[in-house]
Amino acid sequence: MNSHQINDMPERDRLVAALERIGQGSSIALGELYDRTAAKLFGICLRILGDRGEAEDALQEVYVSIWRRADSFDAARASPITWLATIARNRAVDRLRSSGRPRATAPIEAASDVADSADNALTLLEASEDRARLMGCVEELEARQARAIRAAFFEGNTYAELASRADVPLPTMKSWVRRGLIRLRECLER
Repeated sequence: MNSHQINDMPERDRLVAALERIGQGSSIALGELYDRTAAKLFGICLRILGDRGEAEDALQEVYVSIWRRADSFDAARASPITWLATIARNRAVDRLRSSGRPRATAPIEAASDVADSADNALTLLEASEDRARLMGCVEELEARQARAIRAAFFEGNTYAELASRADVPLPTMKSWVRRGLIRLRECLER
C-alpha cells in the first residue's frame, strides 16, 4: 500500500493499517502512528498523572507497549483509538500506582502545551457518530456499570478508587466493569 492510498483512507482505517504494519515490524508505521495519536495519548497520560514529565515518560512506555503488542490488535474487537487509549490509561495508572503518590491533576495552563492535532470535518463527523453510538450503548447498561465505566475509562479512575467510592470490594468492581464492557461490546456490534 503506497502513501497516496493510505492518505485517502478514513482515519480509523489508517490507524488499523498502521497497527497491522507495526505488528509486522515496521518502525516507519510506528512513527506514522505516533504522529497521528501522540497528542491524544499524551493528554490521557497528563490528565491521569498530573505531571508533564511523568506523562512524557508514560507516553514513551505506551509506544514501547504498542510496538510489542501491535500484532495482538484485532479491529473486529475494538476500534484502534480505543485500544490505544486503553493502553495509555493503563500505563499511566500503573505509573501512578508505582509512584506511591496521590493522584494529581494538571494545571489548566498545561493544556496549551499539548499539540493540536485537529482532524478534518469528515473525521470529526465520524468520531461524533462513533461517540454518540458509544454513549447510547453506555446508557443501556445498568446504572452502576455505566457509572463505573465512565469513571474508569473517561475520567481515568482506578478500579480501587471506584471500589472505595462505591463501598464495594475490589473484585466486585472489576466484575461490574468487565460485565459492562461485555454488554457494551455486544451493543456496539449490533
